[in-house]
Amino acid sequence: MRSRIALAALAVTALAATATACGPENSDAPATAGGAPTTAAPTAAPTTAPPAAAPTSAAPAAPSKSAKPSASTPAPGAGDKTGYGQACGANDLTFSAKMESQAGGYIQISVKAKAGITCVLPGQHPVIAFGSGGIEATNAEQAAGAPITLSGSTVAYAGINPKSTNTNQVIEFKDVIIAIGQGDPNPASIPVGTVKVDKPVVTNWHTSAKDAVPGI
Repeated sequence: MRSRIALAALAVTALAATATACGPENSDAPATAGGAPTTAAPTAAPTTAPPAAAPTSAAPAAPSKSAKPSASTPAPGAGDKTGYGQACGANDLTFSAKMESQAGGYIQISVKAKAGITCVLPGQHPVIAFGSGGIEATNAEQAAGAPITLSGSTVAYAGINPKSTNTNQVIEFKDVIIAIGQGDPNPASIPVGTVKVDKPVVTNWHTSAKDAVPGI
């Protein structure tokens, strides 16, 4: 009988121990290492930007009208009329010179207008000088002639007698300086070979070479 009571007491003790081991503290779920889990706040819904306004198309510029050429502007292809009808200057002309044997020997000067130039030679003689000292030729003719218009292939002539005296007092030159009138700012220097100069004379301009022989 006593042994049964002892067994019953042992059974009660065992049950009590079991009840203590399974107490309410051990029945909870294990806590998260970082404490209670934090619930993230819901992300705000993305805000949709209002559609950009459609670009405003600039009104097309009206085509510009070409400016009308002024009356003084030459039409295309009309050619350059600059210099037409003006008085000739030495820089408007192409010169050549050669020695002739007539009348004891003289220098024949011939001139043509440069391409695109039309100009007028006066009816008097060109201004002729030799050397830097300016030994100037005098007129071999008494009266002036008619003006000559130079253009294209038209040629004018003048004749120079470099030595109109019978003395031996001469100076030799290899070039002659030619200007069209005393006010010509651009005289030309033309080689003529070696010539003996003393009181030179020169004719007016002529359209015929035979009329430009000094002394005839």
